[in-house]
Amino acid sequence: MTERKLPSKLAGHPSVRNVLARRATQPPKPAVIDAEWLRELCLAAGADDMAAVSLDHPDLEGERKHVLGALPGTKTLISLVVRMNRDNVRTPARSVANQEFHRSGEIINEAGHRIVRALQDAGHRALNPSATFPMEMEHYPGRIWVVAHKTVAVAAGLGAMGVHRNVIHPRFGNFVLLATLLVDAEVSAYGEALDYNPCLECKLCVAACPVGAIGKDGEFDVVACATHNYREFMGGFTDWVETVADSADGKDFRTRVSDSENASMWQSLSFKANYKAAYCMAVCPAGEDVLGPYLDDRRGFMTDVLRPLQDKVEPVYVRPGSSAQEHVERRFPHKVVRPVGDAGRPAD
Repeated sequence: MTERKLPSKLAGHPSVRNVLARRATQPPKPAVIDAEWLRELCLAAGADDMAAVSLDHPDLEGERKHVLGALPGTKTLISLVVRMNRDNVRTPARSVANQEFHRSGEIINEAGHRIVRALQDAGHRALNPSATFPMEMEHYPGRIWVVAHKTVAVAAGLGAMGVHRNVIHPRFGNFVLLATLLVDAEVSAYGEALDYNPCLECKLCVAACPVGAIGKDGEFDVVACATHNYREFMGGFTDWVETVADSADGKDFRTRVSDSENASMWQSLSFKANYKAAYCMAVCPAGEDVLGPYLDDRRGFMTDVLRPLQDKVEPVYVRPGSSAQEHVERRFPHKVVRPVGDAGRPAD
């Protein structure tokens, strides 16, 4: 765009004249982002690791239309990793674990915001979707996220999917949160998928899961996992609201929902939604920075990390008559089975 091609009224506006004057003295933005500059930017912003991957990567075909819908012209996805404090995630005091999830989420969202600001200042269009809670609720109960962070991280070479369906970083293990940034330029070097899987296939995640969602044969029961772990997210909240609506009065409601369950729901609504388990992450020993204690004393690792979660007395939320209910009753008779509905479909 040059001044002579603009209508005279527009060309004479002070803002337009200032912009055109600056353009005449500024070098054009680089067509390709330097990979080392980008890495330094991401780490300085608060990420613990990062890698870029082309949107044309074959493993990202399913993400392409969603990404381009959010930021037309996207050419590269930048995957970010922020590590979590391990013992905070492992403790049976789930308030501590949830605080760690939420604080780490704040850190990675802030890092994404800072990186996108720097990319914007460098002349690029860039976008940082939520790293934590999906927010495209007009699509609920379908896809409510802009981009699949796990899929991008694996394609970028920041980890591989474990038996428990969490991404395992080769150094930090699965004690990480992920984010994805969209940018309208290519990067001088892209990450490459790992040539091995850090997962040890130790099956501790299988032993820890209170609802048996993770099978020894590699099967995964997403409904069982979501019904319990995400009890205080959208599906469980909807079921809780329907319980309120279906109750004849306060006394009837209190026979259906305990005081502690109501207090926990209130906490999620007033603070941030709490995960009920994530035990599969808690017990995972994979990752070079994580692995030492497990190698040194596997029996002690199970005593200190696995057993406290297995022994915890707590409500476990299941669909009535499901394999998850049978699993809890058989493997964890000391836990309290709570048959519930999900995603707006009340229990029979």
